[in-house]
Amino acid sequence: MKEFLLVLRRFVPPYKKYLVLSVIFNILSAILNIFSFAAIIPILQILFNTGDSTTATTLMEWGSGDLKEVLSNNAEYYVGQLIMQIGPATTLLVIGLFLAVMTFLKTGAYFLSSATIIPIRTGVVRDIRNLLYKKIMSLPLGFFSEERKGDIIARMSGDVNEVENSIMSSLDMLFKNPILIVAYFATLIFISWQLTLFTLVFVPIMGWFMGYVGRKLKQNSIKAQALWSDTMSQVEETLGGLRIIKAFCAEEKMYSRFDRVNSNYRDDIKRVNTRQQLAHPMSEFLGTVMIVIVLWFGGILVLNNFTLSGPTFIYYLVMLYSIINPLKDFSKAGYNIPKGLASMERIDKILNAQNNIEEKPNPVHIDSFKHSIEFRNVSFKYDTKWILHNINLTIEKGKTIALVGQSGGGKSTLVDLIPRYYDVQEGEVLIDGINVKDLGIHDLRQLIGNVNQEAILFNDSFFNNISFGVEGATMEQVAEAAKIANAYDFIMASEHGFDTNVGDHGGRLSGGQRQRVSIARAILKNPPILILDEATSALDTESERLVQDALERLMKTRTTVAIAHRLSTIKSADEIYVIHEGQIVENGTHEQLIAANGYYKKLNDMQSL
Repeated sequence: MKEFLLVLRRFVPPYKKYLVLSVIFNILSAILNIFSFAAIIPILQILFNTGDSTTATTLMEWGSGDLKEVLSNNAEYYVGQLIMQIGPATTLLVIGLFLAVMTFLKTGAYFLSSATIIPIRTGVVRDIRNLLYKKIMSLPLGFFSEERKGDIIARMSGDVNEVENSIMSSLDMLFKNPILIVAYFATLIFISWQLTLFTLVFVPIMGWFMGYVGRKLKQNSIKAQALWSDTMSQVEETLGGLRIIKAFCAEEKMYSRFDRVNSNYRDDIKRVNTRQQLAHPMSEFLGTVMIVIVLWFGGILVLNNFTLSGPTFIYYLVMLYSIINPLKDFSKAGYNIPKGLASMERIDKILNAQNNIEEKPNPVHIDSFKHSIEFRNVSFKYDTKWILHNINLTIEKGKTIALVGQSGGGKSTLVDLIPRYYDVQEGEVLIDGINVKDLGIHDLRQLIGNVNQEAILFNDSFFNNISFGVEGATMEQVAEAAKIANAYDFIMASEHGFDTNVGDHGGRLSGGQRQRVSIARAILKNPPILILDEATSALDTESERLVQDALERLMKTRTTVAIAHRLSTIKSADEIYVIHEGQIVENGTHEQLIAANGYYKKLNDMQSL
């Protein structure tokens, strides 16, 4: 319960007004229910002609005796007067109409109490999804190298849905059922405190059973949700690698893997749901046992004419049965809430994830790049493995710098330090003499444009992909960027021109076309610093020529850091740095490095074969 209340305290406060309305309507519903069923007493008196309705010949003044006695006497008096005036049959109809009107008002209040919970339930779920998405956007890239995308998707979909279905749907447990239970329990005490005291012996036994099974349910729920994440991860990997799966005829192998994970999830969720389905039968049985025992004990009181009349005892049983339904809902919530809390734990692993790329409270704001980028004694490691060792490098404004070397040597890591996708453990990265850690992150990244080996496009139109991140871009600006990137002709040849959808990850385009759209996006952003990460390595000769031509136009008047495996694409660079095992081993122009007859010359000769 404590964990449940903490979740509500985190997410419910913005919806307090709906909560207040729900409480008001629940109180009204309980009161109307009590008074509507009170009509059963005179109905039974008339039907069975007990004579009780004629015993009260005068009205008692309020405060002249016990409240219960006054209420009973005066109600009997009015019913007796009504019978004398209009007859028993018509009185029965009047009381029946009173019961119908009260029931109508009660059900209306009940509906309004449930309706006012809906904005809370749906709003909280929306807020959790927004928080998750915003957190994912803010986390550093390093977080996603350790987490599976399928697992993150499972937490945003399955886990959030579980929170909605279990925790939020159990709001009634806290804001409706307690009100009904307190109101009905007070009525039971008012009718017969002796009988109610006897009944209370069995309530703790019911509560213990529910709590025990609920604790077991939470343990199984955590395991089941973890297996659901494994299932989603398998689907995500399959969709991403479908071409390879088909090429290697591995469909059966992948299906076996998926079936194994999916079957494990099914076995666990079956156990969870089986326990959950136990809630209603268990509460139904325990409730019936309690009714039977109360019927026996109450019957003794009635037969011995001890404080209870027959009609009043029937009313007592009706109210007791009314209190059982909220108690059943309590038991269902006792099963549902642990499932939601298990999912909330998994959601919190993302929401509470540490973001080590943080902006200082009062960062330095810049809107232009004026002098140089400098790596000063920079060393970097992932976990315990050092990737870069004591890098010293200065990139002057307007220069084109190329980074070459073995795969895994640290080239991409080095350029990722400039926009602070990662932070160095030792040394500094400076822009115009200011440590990038002291700059506003948004200001820093606004200065930088990226063109990567894998062109990242969104499932949207050409126009929206090119203008991505540039507010208020006009069609003329987008078209001009596309022309400079050699993308205008094939865009205009598409079905709807710039409004044509490029497909998921740009799947409707060739590799060269995707890359040129990516270059057009960088051109429109017009950044002073450009990072090219093997932008042409995956292209055929013709596409490479078109992309290289677009890149040369993009690189004009910009400071460029280019990572390249094809040395032919960076021969014109102002300076080439050779990185080997995380260290700069050579630097100079293409001609100087060839003449030095070192590691660069070896790479060049290997590509010339």
